[in-house]
Amino acid sequence: MKRILVIVLTLFSLSVFAQKTKTVEGEYTYHAPENITLEQARRTALERAQIQALADEFGTIVSQTDISRVENNNGKTDVNFLSLGGTEVKGEWIETIGEPIYNIRYEGNMLVVTCKVKGKAREIVSAQIDYTAKVLRNGTEEKFESDRFRNGDELYLLFQSPVKGFLAVYLADADGQAFCLLPYRNQTEGIYPIQANKRYLFFNEKSAPREERPIVDEYVMTTERSSEHNQIYIIFSPNQFVKATDGSITDGLPRQLSSDDFNKWLAKCRKYDKDMNLKMIPITISK
Repeated sequence: MKRILVIVLTLFSLSVFAQKTKTVEGEYTYHAPENITLEQARRTALERAQIQALADEFGTIVSQTDISRVENNNGKTDVNFLSLGGTEVKGEWIETIGEPIYNIRYEGNMLVVTCKVKGKAREIVSAQIDYTAKVLRNGTEEKFESDRFRNGDELYLLFQSPVKGFLAVYLADADGQAFCLLPYRNQTEGIYPIQANKRYLFFNEKSAPREERPIVDEYVMTTERSSEHNQIYIIFSPNQFVKATDGSITDGLPRQLSSDDFNKWLAKCRKYDKDMNLKMIPITISK
C-alpha cells in the first residue's frame, strides 16, 4: 500500500508541475539593418516575438538603466528590446506550437519581417544557474569566441558551472537534422557529468583528461552552401537526464536525429525539469 501511495503522489506532483505551462502567443515586426540576411532577420523576428509573448503573459523585471523601457498600455506590454535581456523576462519558452507565421516585405530598401508565434511557456520563479558557455573558433582561449565559421574551421566549447550537474550539446543544421556533439559518440552513459567550478574545454583531445582522450570527438565545420545558419544548444541541469534517442548514419559524423524529434525530446525534458537551463547560440558557416 505504501508503494502504491508513493507512485500516486509522484504522478500527482508531475501532473501539477506540467499544469504550470501556459499557451502564449506573440507578434513582432523587425526592421532589419542593411547588413542582415533574410534568414537572420527571420530568426531575430522569431526570437523577439517569443520574448514579447513571455513579457505579455508573465511580465518583466525592470532593470535600473537609462535605456530600459517597459510600457503597459491597456494591459498590453510594450518592450524596448534594445535593453531587454533574456533574464529580464519572467518566463521561458518551452515549446513552439505549429509553425511560426512570417510576413516578409520591403519598405523602400529596408527589409521588414513580421513574425507571429504560438507556444508553451512557464513562469520563472527562481534564479537560473549562471554558467559559462562559449563557442570558440580555431583557438582554445576565450579571445577566440565567435559565431562565424568558414569551411575547415575548428569548433571548441568552453564551459564552466558554479554547481555540479549534467550537460548535453547539440547542433541543429539547415537541413532539419540535430547532431549530438556531447556526450561523445563512444560514451555509453548518455550524458556528460559536470563538476562544480571546473573549467571544461570540449572537442579538443589535448585538453581532455588523459583517460578521456580516446573518446574525444574533434569537429571541423563544413558547408556546401555559400552560407548557412546553424544553432548550437547548450543543455545543462543539476538533475540527471539522458540524451535524446539518436543513431549514427554517416561515418565521421556525430549521432543524429531529426530536428522535430529533438525539439519534442527537449520540450519534454524542460517540462518536467524546472532546473534545466537552455542556452542557444546561433552560428553561421560560410565557404
